[in-house]
Amino acid sequence: MTKIEDSADLHIGELIKELMKKRSLTMRKLSEMSGMDIATISRIVSGKQEPKLSHLKLFSNHLEISIEELVGSSDHNKSNDKNDNHLAYDQSIENILETLGTSQFYDTNFTNSDIEMELSKYEQYAQTEEGDRLIKHDFNNKINQINAIGPFIQQLKKLYTRYCDDKTSITDRFLIGSALLYFILSADVIPDYVFPIGYLDDAIAVQLVLSRLKKLGEKSL
Repeated sequence: MTKIEDSADLHIGELIKELMKKRSLTMRKLSEMSGMDIATISRIVSGKQEPKLSHLKLFSNHLEISIEELVGSSDHNKSNDKNDNHLAYDQSIENILETLGTSQFYDTNFTNSDIEMELSKYEQYAQTEEGDRLIKHDFNNKINQINAIGPFIQQLKKLYTRYCDDKTSITDRFLIGSALLYFILSADVIPDYVFPIGYLDDAIAVQLVLSRLKKLGEKSL
């Protein structure tokens, strides 16, 4: 694997361009090697498009650089431009999970069942006064702390609004509370500091809860 000094300080496009230069690769050649569209490579290199994790995996494989360095470089760019700070929640979970297999930051043997077990614990906690107080006191603080936008964050905010709505049934409130507590407490299957994929299991937790809410709604019809 190639190591480039201060790679985390480089824009992801600059890093890729530097790696291509070291290997005397043109965008066309890299496109042929990786199967990635040349226009996509061009947009990423020029900074006009943020790479998906599936793109980073291809760059890692064909430019011989670790996925962690690429993610770090991508994160650096996002932290410098809050308007582009879209976490990868709008990427397909399948693509992200495939990329997870190349990382050494975490245990790859995590499954939805692990997340469901945690949600079950938090659902019980949401039924306590302490859990309710924690949700109402810390949710907005956590949202502001990660300073992110995107579909996943919007889903969380809608769940929080629904949680606080007096018209929400007790059953739904406790279920929603489990997802909110999972997000707030950061007792994650994948640690949050593995940005941006560190919030993947939070996103999966939200989807699991939304799915259960939908089924409960269908049963009540």
